[in-house]
Amino acid sequence: MSPIRGGDPAPTGAPPGVLLVDKAPDRTSHDVVARVRWLLGTKKVGHAGTLDPMATGLLVLGVGQGTRLLTHLVGLDKTYLATIRLGRATTTDDREGEPLGEQHDASGIDPDALERTLLALRGNIQQVPSTVSAIKVDGKRAYARARAGEDVELAARPVRIDRFEITGRRADGPHLDLDAVVTCSSGTYVRALARDLGAALGTGGHLTALRRIAVGPFDVDHAVHVPGRGEGDDVELPLRGLGETASQVLPTVTVDESKARLLADGRRIDRETDRGGEQMRTAALDGDGRLCAIIRADGNGWKPELVIPLEART
Repeated sequence: MSPIRGGDPAPTGAPPGVLLVDKAPDRTSHDVVARVRWLLGTKKVGHAGTLDPMATGLLVLGVGQGTRLLTHLVGLDKTYLATIRLGRATTTDDREGEPLGEQHDASGIDPDALERTLLALRGNIQQVPSTVSAIKVDGKRAYARARAGEDVELAARPVRIDRFEITGRRADGPHLDLDAVVTCSSGTYVRALARDLGAALGTGGHLTALRRIAVGPFDVDHAVHVPGRGEGDDVELPLRGLGETASQVLPTVTVDESKARLLADGRRIDRETDRGGEQMRTAALDGDGRLCAIIRADGNGWKPELVIPLEART
């Protein structure tokens, strides 16, 4: 990793890499990206999936040429810690919405009935996203249409829930608060899981807390807090190298310098083994483990799909 101290002068911009950030509550993901841009002195910062302002936890950011690697990180599975309140639904499926429908007494829900309901929400399911999601409907975000008073109907989408496990339960008057761990495919809405769990139990439900603890192999324990404005600029931002990052999510092949230069020119190279299917993306690393290119098996060779300039290899 290359630690960069925020606020230091960066005449040529920050070096390329990937930054793991532990987002604080009540900050938008775009605020975090903007703050990192300022701290690193570069405009070229992107993300591999946002979090709602209410949520905390792991944001994966690309810096410089690292933004081009984000394509291969966006679809990774996610793991969350969530708190679901049973007893009432809300207009946004989370605590920030207005109460929806009647309040129900959920305090005495039978654990066996709860487990049967959870079972139906695991595996490959069809999920209707929340009406305040960022999905576009006729070119306009669903949340913008909903907040403008429009009726928003979103089609169900296939998602995969690998784990939906209750780790704690607490009665709070007529409500029942459930702590849960959720591991799911990219594109899953945990708010919608809370809504659907409450609906299936006949009590209504919504999300009251959400923390993303993992994106694929990347863990929030290795993430850094990015201070907001007014909190100071003296912070180290440890950028992960592109080779290190790519090798955690893609198969790898090591190439010599002559082949690395061919890839840098966008040219195919010979494939010495039959490793990988015709559509398998692979990270081509040089002898120092730095990323040269993302390549795809093509006949007897490798065809570059994403090329990292020599000076940007990390």
